[in-house]
Amino acid sequence: MRATIHRNRRTTAAVALAAVFALTATACGDDGSAGGGDEGSGKGEITFWDNNGGVRTPVWEKIIAEFEKKNPDIDVTYVPIPITDVQSKYDTAIAGGGLPDVGGVGTAYLANMVAQDALEPVGDRIEGSALKGKLSEQMAESVRSAGGRGDEMYSVPTSANQGTLWYRTDLFEAAGAEPPTSWDRFYEAAEKLTDAKKNEFGFTIRGGAGSVAQALDMMYAQSGIDTFWKGDRTTVNDPKNVEALEKYVGLYKKATPEADLNNDFAKMVAQFTQGDIGMLQHNLGSYTDHVKAFGKDKVEGIPLPPSAEGSPRTIVSNPVDGLGLFKSSKNKTAAWKFIEFAASHEMNSLWNQEAGSIPANTEASGDAWISEVEPVKAAMESLNDPGTKVVQLPYYLPDWNNISKADSEPDFQKLLLGEISAKQFADKLAGALNDAQAEWKQQQ
Repeated sequence: MRATIHRNRRTTAAVALAAVFALTATACGDDGSAGGGDEGSGKGEITFWDNNGGVRTPVWEKIIAEFEKKNPDIDVTYVPIPITDVQSKYDTAIAGGGLPDVGGVGTAYLANMVAQDALEPVGDRIEGSALKGKLSEQMAESVRSAGGRGDEMYSVPTSANQGTLWYRTDLFEAAGAEPPTSWDRFYEAAEKLTDAKKNEFGFTIRGGAGSVAQALDMMYAQSGIDTFWKGDRTTVNDPKNVEALEKYVGLYKKATPEADLNNDFAKMVAQFTQGDIGMLQHNLGSYTDHVKAFGKDKVEGIPLPPSAEGSPRTIVSNPVDGLGLFKSSKNKTAAWKFIEFAASHEMNSLWNQEAGSIPANTEASGDAWISEVEPVKAAMESLNDPGTKVVQLPYYLPDWNNISKADSEPDFQKLLLGEISAKQFADKLAGALNDAQAEWKQQQ
């Protein structure tokens, strides 16, 4: 009976989300980031905000139900927040009060929350818990880097994505093309699979929203440059990266549809799944779309190739999702129990199986479902390979999102149209990043 009543209460909370944000005197505290909170009794009610509510609600409800079975003296109130609204919701709650005890926190906006003193450091708690030594070091490093406070961690990593090269195995076989396991093979296949008169193309490029992030993936993977900064200057406009960018954008209209100019994620994936297009570069998140469209035997996903045969694989850090413990919580003991449980082997594996992402808990690496989902297995192995070089993007910069999105995406379209050169694009982007880095260092 208790579980049924509690589930109904959660459903009500989801429907009346506005009312939840209006509350200022709950178990999670009423003073935003200003209050230090309390460890609490380890019993009672805690509030959890899901940062991808709706999409991930079913799996979180399973995890919460299991947690409450094992911890009958703790009730978890679940609040689903759409991923597009989560950063603004956190900012509003930090300013006006009503933060949760636990919340989903991605590295893309982690630094903003750390700067506002909203999150509790969790490094020592990890060291003293069952999670010690069981979290992916690459993901942990991404969390530390994104927080911008040295070696301290401000969230417990739960999952990561990775740039993936998707290709149609049936089209490759029909054309006699080799799988794109090297950059030479990639460009050869892009040309070989293109017949514009038949509306057949070797590749689809992202020219709209999100285009710069994917361009950086392709640039660093091809150039082999393994650090974003060289001193206080970015490597974005290093000649090797400029050369890689020229090759990448050179595919536009030669081996891609002209309509790619305005492609965001949804349009790009739809174009790939509905047409005769050989390859797509995106992350693991589109796996379900590809399998639904073609079946598992006609599409494959592999990590982006190394810069050259025998060279280390170089990948750009993708946002790492995680769970944050809020400073204002009045029951941090119970909140930490929930975080530790959700990041445990079994629960972390369950969550990532549903999401199609790479588990942060390394004990999940041998789970059966990973062997059955080859793209996730390959991505996980490449991410955790000691030889892989991860280029940590500067999520800690307050201006990072504006610089890499709104400020640069229109210029990327100009680059595709030939109105500016790859060097001009890279130099402008680098200039903005260098200025932002200098300002951040001065503030520190």
